[in-house]
Amino acid sequence: MNIIVCIKEIFDPEATIDSFRLDSENKVLVSSAKVLRVVNPFDEQAVEAALRIKDKTGAKVTIVSLGNNLDRVVVKKPLHMGADELVLLEDEAFLGGDSYATAEALAAAIRKIGEYDLILCGRQAADSNAGQTGLGIAEFLSLPCITVARKIDVFDTVAIIERVIANGYETVEVALPAVITVSNELGQPRYPAIKNIAKSNSIKPLIWKPVDIGMEADGCGKPGKRLRTTSLFLPVFEATCEVVGGDTVQEAAQNLAQRLREERVL
Repeated sequence: MNIIVCIKEIFDPEATIDSFRLDSENKVLVSSAKVLRVVNPFDEQAVEAALRIKDKTGAKVTIVSLGNNLDRVVVKKPLHMGADELVLLEDEAFLGGDSYATAEALAAAIRKIGEYDLILCGRQAADSNAGQTGLGIAEFLSLPCITVARKIDVFDTVAIIERVIANGYETVEVALPAVITVSNELGQPRYPAIKNIAKSNSIKPLIWKPVDIGMEADGCGKPGKRLRTTSLFLPVFEATCEVVGGDTVQEAAQNLAQRLREERVL
């Protein structure tokens, strides 16, 4: 079995808001140098799901990531966890894209890889929270897609998935190949093992440019976007406080009740 897991390198979602600066003209958030890059936490769940299947079936797990000047320490973490191969779509042309452009490029890379039975993604990215890339990959590859999985079992040519819903979960079956997005309910991802870290030092990532996956540079990233940001701003939260008093406790209570009625709270 061949499993492909798509991961995204993001700025640490635990970073404080003062670590970023709003560039209103270009409609982007600019991070300070102190903000670390990490693997999107939901994508780590997808890696863990793939490795659990590998533990049972001996599957091959290939990691695919997209960006430019990707931090090798970050994108190699899935290898440290136990994945087998790493493919990087790494070029300035890939920058600035939306979910559509990202999904299109990842799907093109998956076509080039060729052999796959299962494609896993995180349910969403912790920076944009869009949750669209996995669905887009499935659409470009004409594959079925199951979202927000908390458990995945593979049996020959089908997968049995426990899928998170509002009041619990539902069990569904899908024929392979398929795309599955994995949710945090899957459980804690495993820690990198020393033997895997040592092994991954000899694994050189494949680096592909747009031409390598059959795409034109001017059709990737920002030029390939379907979503246009009209404005980007920090929300302003305002609150007022009014003290309602009285000469006695009873009078203060009556005044408060009257004020609440005026505001139609009561």
